[in-house]
Amino acid sequence: MVSIIIGLVLIAFTVVAALPSCLDWSAEIIAFLKGCAPVLAAFIGLIALFIGAADIKDKKEAQKEEAAAQSAEEKK
Repeated sequence: MVSIIIGLVLIAFTVVAALPSCLDWSAEIIAFLKGCAPVLAAFIGLIALFIGAADIKDKKEAQKEEAAAQSAEEKK
C-alpha cells in the first residue's frame, strides 16, 4: 500500500514538474531524455547480446543432451 502511494506521489510530481504553469522543467526533462537515450540504447543492446549468446549456448547444450539420449536409447 505504501509503495502505491509513493508511486502516485512521484507520478504527480513528474506531471507538475513538466507543466509550464508550475515548475516548467519541461526543457530540462527533454534534455535529460535526449542525453540518456544513447546510453540506454547501448545498455539494452549489451543485454540483448548477452541474452542471445546465452540462448545459443543453451540450444547447443540441448542438442548435445538430445544426441546423448538418442544414443542411450539405441544401445538398449
